[in-house]
Amino acid sequence: MPCSAGGFSFPPRTGGLRVTHPGVLPDHSIRDLIASGAIAAQPAVLDAQVQPASLDLRLGQVAYRVRASFLAGAGRRVADRLQEFEMHRVNLRDGAVLEKGCVYVVPLAERLSLPAGVTAVANAKSSTGRLDLLTRTITDGGTEFDRIPEGYTGPLYAEVCPRSFSVLVREGQRLNQIRFRSGQAALSDAELTALHAAEPLVDGTPVISEGLGFSVDLLPKSGTLVGYRAKPHTGVVDLDRIGHYPAREFWEEVHAEDGRIILDPGAFYILVSREAVTIPPDYAAEMAPYLAMVGEFRVHYAGFFDPGFGHAAAGGIGSRGVLEVRCHEAPFVLEHGQVVGRLVYEKMSARPARLYGAGIASNYQGQGLKLAKQFRTD
Repeated sequence: MPCSAGGFSFPPRTGGLRVTHPGVLPDHSIRDLIASGAIAAQPAVLDAQVQPASLDLRLGQVAYRVRASFLAGAGRRVADRLQEFEMHRVNLRDGAVLEKGCVYVVPLAERLSLPAGVTAVANAKSSTGRLDLLTRTITDGGTEFDRIPEGYTGPLYAEVCPRSFSVLVREGQRLNQIRFRSGQAALSDAELTALHAAEPLVDGTPVISEGLGFSVDLLPKSGTLVGYRAKPHTGVVDLDRIGHYPAREFWEEVHAEDGRIILDPGAFYILVSREAVTIPPDYAAEMAPYLAMVGEFRVHYAGFFDPGFGHAAAGGIGSRGVLEVRCHEAPFVLEHGQVVGRLVYEKMSARPARLYGAGIASNYQGQGLKLAKQFRTD
């Protein structure tokens, strides 16, 4: 008998997925999951949603404004928790504004019926993070954000909290993405060191400790512009308007002449890594905090790094990582070359059919300091 969640029927699990090696599943394996019914959606999944090592997730028709962020909790459904916390509903079919500082829960178009041995992890897309648009995935029975265990059958929801700008969103837009894994994927420090020796992952000496460390660039080769700081009182950002908004209306330029800046509490910054990084075709990576004890600021880890990011095989020559930084309780001095984050490299279970930047719409291949795609700096 098919099982159901939220009124959507799931077919029985099938053996349509072919995985020969443990690791992150590539695009053709994701298509296997779709064909087998392990990934289902209403409307059907679009081919453009399938990325080299992840699947973009789409907003559904309604957003629930809630009193507070929450997790479903073991044995509980998100739909039931919404009855506790819902304040009002917003129709997204014709577009609606999600207001800065408010928390919304949006049912997603995609739903899962994961086969045994396959887990999933979700994350915000790069442009979502650069807008300071906190987006996390929650599930029925979930006890943590963005982590989905093997065997999960049920709906997916996005928690969305605009933090710097109010945003205009619509049904079908893609704020977050999901990656699927079979078995252990993360490289050990020894494996990462060997990979760098065979194929340099950064320009310069690598800092390897539970991933590949990267630092902040506050001494640019030309000029003094090192980043941008979000203005506190701005207009609405329509997510569909690409290259539309003059950056000066939403961002203040941050300049440094001595290789350091002072972060203001509560402010949101876009900075850039000193290192140019590459992701070889048989690997993927995820941005993670460098050191939890550095408590005065946080570098947001909004995105996945797909196979081919910055790599010559996909038309790259190394790409620097954009850093989304928020300062906490006290002003904090950030200095050039300070290590602020790390990339956790993972093995792919197989090479993707397409690489990041190789004939697909890859917005940030070869990037330097760059705002979200909705802004222009001319």
